[in-house]
Amino acid sequence: MEQNYIKPPVEVRYADQLAALEASDTGKKPENWRLSPKAVRTFILGGEAGGVKIPRKFYGNDALVERCIITLAGSRGLMLVGEPGTAKTMLSELLSAACCGVSTNTVQGTAGTTEDMIKYSWNYALLLSKGPCREALVPSPLLVGMENGIFARFEEITRTPAEIQDSLISVMSDQILNIPELGDEGLVLAKPGFNIIGTANTRDKGVNEMSGALKRRFNFETVMPIADVRLEKEIIIREAEDMAKAGHIDCPIDTDVAELLAVTYHELREGRTAEGTVVEKPAAVMSTAEAVSVYYQTISHSWYFGDGKTDMGLLTENLLGAVCKENKDDLEKLKAYFRTAVTAKAKKVGGAWKAYSETAGLLR
Repeated sequence: MEQNYIKPPVEVRYADQLAALEASDTGKKPENWRLSPKAVRTFILGGEAGGVKIPRKFYGNDALVERCIITLAGSRGLMLVGEPGTAKTMLSELLSAACCGVSTNTVQGTAGTTEDMIKYSWNYALLLSKGPCREALVPSPLLVGMENGIFARFEEITRTPAEIQDSLISVMSDQILNIPELGDEGLVLAKPGFNIIGTANTRDKGVNEMSGALKRRFNFETVMPIADVRLEKEIIIREAEDMAKAGHIDCPIDTDVAELLAVTYHELREGRTAEGTVVEKPAAVMSTAEAVSVYYQTISHSWYFGDGKTDMGLLTENLLGAVCKENKDDLEKLKAYFRTAVTAKAKKVGGAWKAYSETAGLLR
């Protein structure tokens, strides 16, 4: 089933694991949840269920995941904040799929998001012919979540105008949505299991700042970038393998190159090398997701235009495109990193680092 989709929903991609967890789940479940909090934790952080191995899917703070699960089991919304590319969306999808069996009930926040995209709108042909009636109503994610007792996900909430954000306040406070056009039938009460998971990038702070009243309806959890280079390497390898499989690209994953890319992103993000040398941080997002994209783009190019082997020149060119797309000053910072950190590692370690160092002339 997976192979029929570019990116299958979490509940489709991991259907076997979710089924195994559900079959062996003996834990206490909040009303209308598919899995118990313990089983949700196992689904996200890894373990075993009924003889089926459940691999870890989220690399980060395990305690954060537990707090997220407990928040959702209560009556408060969950807001995941952090730098771009820290897997906030992925975590919200995993939580929704495990708790509700549905991860696609989503509002994508933009400057053009309107209140009817969150709550409800109308089929105007039916509205004109039959008047305000349930048949003419087009439920949006919030209403779907309330009526079915499932989560509604609100991505990039701070990209949405403040007055639209605040339309959530009364729903989250009273668990009621009123549809005045339907008269006495227009009062929708949230079923058990309903909740909201929001995500917001810290780089968007101040764009459309959430009001204090709305913030009080959420528990905030900050998702931090991966701090362990070894974990970042594992993620790059795993995600690149999955993407290559989905794209029918039969290129071997070079673990040395994955490690080199993980180190590059980690050191530029932290502003300091493993040897203690201070380097300037680029303005660009130096996320693990970007590192995966750079590596996958490199092996894709090698598959379609090369001999299937990782080309270090291509890797550097793709890195250049990723790092220097927001600020022209980032090019000089990347050049400086190559002159200092990459050159030093090439002399000390050799191998892939030496080949990497020899591509510095492509940074222009």
